[in-house]
Amino acid sequence: MPRLLGRAWGEFKDFCAVGGTATYLWPRWIILRAVGLVYVLIFCGIIAESHALIGPDGIAPVRDILDSLAKQYPNPVEAFLRAPSLFWISTGPGMTGTLEWLGLAAAVAVVLNVWPRVAMAACWLLFLSFVALGHFFSETAPDPLMIEVAFLCIPLAPPGFFPGLGAKTPPRRIAVFALRWMLFRLMFEAGLSKFAFGNTLWTNLTVMDVMYETSPFPTVLGYWDFHLPHFWHLLEIALTFVAEIPAPLLMIFGGRRWRWFAFGVWAVFQLGIEVTNNFGWLNVAAIALCIVILDDGMLVDATRRLRLGMLAKFLAARVAVVSAPAVKPWARWGLRVALGTQFALAIFFYLVAPARISIESVPAAIAQPIVLLFGGWRSANAYPLFGSLKSVRDVVEFVGSNDGGETWRTYEYRYLAHREDRISPFIAPWYPRFEAILQNTMLVTTDSTLYQAVAAHLIRRDPAVLKLFKSDPFADRPAMMVRMVTSRLKFTDIRTHLATGNYWRKEYQGEYAPMMYASENGEIIGGE
Repeated sequence: MPRLLGRAWGEFKDFCAVGGTATYLWPRWIILRAVGLVYVLIFCGIIAESHALIGPDGIAPVRDILDSLAKQYPNPVEAFLRAPSLFWISTGPGMTGTLEWLGLAAAVAVVLNVWPRVAMAACWLLFLSFVALGHFFSETAPDPLMIEVAFLCIPLAPPGFFPGLGAKTPPRRIAVFALRWMLFRLMFEAGLSKFAFGNTLWTNLTVMDVMYETSPFPTVLGYWDFHLPHFWHLLEIALTFVAEIPAPLLMIFGGRRWRWFAFGVWAVFQLGIEVTNNFGWLNVAAIALCIVILDDGMLVDATRRLRLGMLAKFLAARVAVVSAPAVKPWARWGLRVALGTQFALAIFFYLVAPARISIESVPAAIAQPIVLLFGGWRSANAYPLFGSLKSVRDVVEFVGSNDGGETWRTYEYRYLAHREDRISPFIAPWYPRFEAILQNTMLVTTDSTLYQAVAAHLIRRDPAVLKLFKSDPFADRPAMMVRMVTSRLKFTDIRTHLATGNYWRKEYQGEYAPMMYASENGEIIGGE
């Protein structure tokens, strides 16, 4: 037993990047390129949808969001801390374009390894400026995940304009540990939320019997997976359990061999979710983050075992590390304080996350300053991913009429399931923010304000909002009224699908919100 404990302690120190001779140049290089690519997708998505979502005439204009915050928090310092965003400088029409295009340029710079530390800091700050607004941002897991990843990649990235592999400035070990700690939390917290704090779908082992039917953007593979026997779904639950509970523990205490096991299980698990459920860049980012548990020696050994001798020699030759330059004490201790604070905050926000302890149970003298000073930065988060799932799938459609309600036409979504004969295409890692937030809002709240705002823009024929839909069903004559209709969707059985081509059975559930219509003087109001 003492020998076993001693070995586990040694592997724990190795995981924490404490001591030892391991280097992390190639894992750092790969991680930064992968994170940069995800940020390219993020800012391309913002550019594509921002005018309709948060533009001056959008569904939730930046100006209105910040005005509301300023009224709620008259103290400008508190208002900024609640929403730390560069939009406080200006909410003019040019500001959104400036920030999103600067963000895209910074993301491309990270991919091209141009001034990566500064470029990564820019990605973090610029994306935070959008996420801090709330509403269409920070409502689902992908946004805060990428904020935290970017924050922790800043000290990981090498300095310099064209650093190459950065052999002269190897990664600080505390920066490697910080990312590994985040990966552990992402894996382990997700597992705990399902098996310790989850709902009955997890505890009675039926979650995979409804998972594919209820996810926002299930693919055709998800449809066929749904119809596999219950035994297969039990195997999927077992894979989920292994990937999120034993695997993170084994990667800490099991050494390099078990780190490869954790990496493989996690990658297979995330890829399976990606191709069946389309969760945007969430799964790609999770796989990219898992690369941090590798080191240069592991990559070289793996290429040799795969009989890739030339590649192994190339990798090994490039990691001949020059002695790292001495770090000034203020910089060394500054990084330790920053990452140590982030470490503690991550634990705090996990404990006060839903289904654990109520933030009201924490002494106000402790909780309020922490939430005020650090909560708005979204750089230390809890990840209780998919701990609570719905057992049924409801969708809200916008249907309009231009003949006084005699006939109704549907505004078709691009990706969200709503037509009986349509299944979502393979869109991941693209994240269709508008449709995802609409579906998420319907699931977590009864507030129909967002849907009514969209309906009002459809009646006004806002071209930016209309572009978010697959087509305009009223190209002939504008709609004068728009309803929001709730339907329940259930997968058809295989025989019905083969006979009709339909993936869904659709059952009308009622009106989600009062109808919106244009009055005689052109004013758009809600009906009763």
